[in-house]
Amino acid sequence: MKNTVFKQSALAGAIALTVSAVGVVATFNVNASSHREAPNISRFPALDSTDFYLFNSYEPGREDYITAIANYVPLQDAYGGPNYFAMDPAAVYAIHFDSDGDAQEDLTFEFRFDHTLPNGGVKLPVGDKTVSVPLKLIGQVSAMDQSALNFNEQYQVNVISGGQMSGTSAPVTTTGGAESFTKPIAFVGEKTFGSAAGYADYANQYVYEINVPNCSAPGRLFVGQRKDPFVVNLGETFDLVNYVPIEAGAFPGGIEQSDANDDLADKNVNTIALELPKSCVTGDGNGVVGAWTTAHVPQARLQNPNANFEKPEVNGGALVQVSRLSSPLVNELVIGIDDKDTFNSAHPSEDGQFADYVTHPTLPVILDVLFNEPVNATLGTSIESLAPSNYPRTDLVAAFLTGFEGVNQQASVTASEMLRLNTAIPATPADQQSAFGVAGDDLAGFPNGRRPGDDVVDIALRVVMGALCHDIPVNGEPTNLGFCTPDQAPVGNVPFTDGAPIDASYIDTQFPYLKTPIAGSPNQ
Repeated sequence: MKNTVFKQSALAGAIALTVSAVGVVATFNVNASSHREAPNISRFPALDSTDFYLFNSYEPGREDYITAIANYVPLQDAYGGPNYFAMDPAAVYAIHFDSDGDAQEDLTFEFRFDHTLPNGGVKLPVGDKTVSVPLKLIGQVSAMDQSALNFNEQYQVNVISGGQMSGTSAPVTTTGGAESFTKPIAFVGEKTFGSAAGYADYANQYVYEINVPNCSAPGRLFVGQRKDPFVVNLGETFDLVNYVPIEAGAFPGGIEQSDANDDLADKNVNTIALELPKSCVTGDGNGVVGAWTTAHVPQARLQNPNANFEKPEVNGGALVQVSRLSSPLVNELVIGIDDKDTFNSAHPSEDGQFADYVTHPTLPVILDVLFNEPVNATLGTSIESLAPSNYPRTDLVAAFLTGFEGVNQQASVTASEMLRLNTAIPATPADQQSAFGVAGDDLAGFPNGRRPGDDVVDIALRVVMGALCHDIPVNGEPTNLGFCTPDQAPVGNVPFTDGAPIDASYIDTQFPYLKTPIAGSPNQ
């Protein structure tokens, strides 16, 4: 049965609020999916958040939980040894929740990592000497035996009530009371772990049941390497969109849907996955929560001229935010290059400076420059501009800044672009999910939060080109949302795509949802 929360009668209020929000853009906030999306963060991959997900858990029996996933360290080649992909021990990684809609964090989970050599490091007798080995492991590893590991990565988690820098902090523990957690080593290869199943068994022992202060029930936690779930035709997209970005059959020469178009198909990523009782994050709001992830480092980082494993550098000073992520693709494809680093360091309350990038986006204009002439020549038309003309873009303000009333609009509405999730809308089972989320008549998907199987690249392309100016399905009925008219978005009903498919079948159906990483060596 279709969820009937989203009623057409609620749209008038949402539209009025959207128009109002455009007039108060000083509170505007934008976040982004980010595979090396800004000049500065591209120099620090261990701090770079690649994607952020927030959804009602759809694992059977977990209906009262939400899942947040923050991925870091982009574009990992599985064979990237001998050091592979650890988190930065000087950094503070965080997942923030806003329960009341004021664009301020009410609850923050902080993650801090520590690297150690077990027993001072593995040493081998070589002639009359005992010498440290150069590798992070020297033998096979399994769920039952990790004695061959020569590198350990532990982490601690604190939950902060109130502002991240000013609130009250308390430790998150295992249900047994331990305050330290282990991040499994990367999937070095199948000889080391025996098989992909062997690595899965090894890594799964680091899925923890956790106690969170002031939460009514235990949650779950996993931090470790996963296959990157994001799909994108990355190389050709940034080569001036070197393909026809329309589904084959809908336009001559349109791109075919194919896994071969996914440039991240052979990449891994570091995942922070957190499952919490819904009541833990909703606070006093209306059940809709906003969320984002950040990474901070100390302001001063001095290289140790006599560097060693314990102290390669000296860190000090206040924490500085260098990475920030919520909704996908905005910093990559919307924020101007001179503001990308500024955005990554800004707090949501400081984002009025970025308003023009969404109310007057340049991406549709770029696509018009690239494709207007060939489109008109192919179709024999005379479309003046492929870009929507409804400025300011109230449709984008609704989609990304305020949410839709009755779907993912918070009790107090502050125009700010974060992932917003209505915890009262039931999760859609994996085999019934639409990769197009709300636009596919599946209210449990993007932009009502974001699931790993949501095709956010295609959704974003279509929305930015004016899809919300045309009818979308609402409870099975074609509905015009009233933000703009079809004539203001002449190609808004075109099935834009990058040709890289994704849906729930690419994702696991239980926590932590993301697939076992790709092996660095496929040979046993």
